[in-house]
Amino acid sequence: MMLPTHALVGMALGLPIAVFAPELAPAALAGGLLGGVFPDLDLYSGHRRTLHFPTLYPVAAVVAAVVAVAVTAPVSVGLAVGIAAAAAHCRMDVYGSGLELRPWEGNSRRAVYDHVSGEWIKPRRLVSYDGSPGDLALAATVAVPLYLLVGWPYDAIVLVAVGVGASYTLLRRYLAELAPVVFGVVPGALSKYVPERYRNGETER
Repeated sequence: MMLPTHALVGMALGLPIAVFAPELAPAALAGGLLGGVFPDLDLYSGHRRTLHFPTLYPVAAVVAAVVAVAVTAPVSVGLAVGIAAAAAHCRMDVYGSGLELRPWEGNSRRAVYDHVSGEWIKPRRLVSYDGSPGDLALAATVAVPLYLLVGWPYDAIVLVAVGVGASYTLLRRYLAELAPVVFGVVPGALSKYVPERYRNGETER
């Protein structure tokens, strides 16, 4: 799924804490936001493998939650929500599409790499692809309670995320055609950081 959806879902995980423990709201929301986007920092270096841990994040999230309950503080709460958001990110990617430039074609068998099993998890495609109307609908649905219940600056972040998501949804199919042209002229020294699918449009199976 697209990054704005991950960011909004991550923040939503911190929403109950923000509502019932306002003093912890900044830590919970910031942790959810950062944890929701963190796994995708591997976009240009082993995407959905380098920073995606679908089995390990949930285990770490349970440990972090226990610590946050035992020692309740902004740092422990923010860390617990952040790790839970990273775990949710990986699970969402499994229910989305695979690693391909045109995921609506449904050719890739790689959703997220599981380091514990040493295998790629196959995409479920409940949300057909990142930037699909279904993806945007999910982001918008999560955004409503967030916008209504969080204050500045998080309400602004919610609006920006929805705006970016809507723009990406409108342009998604055009970007797939443009990517091989743009990334095909990347200098050789940098080309190793560009996923193969961006350079030639082929599916990463």
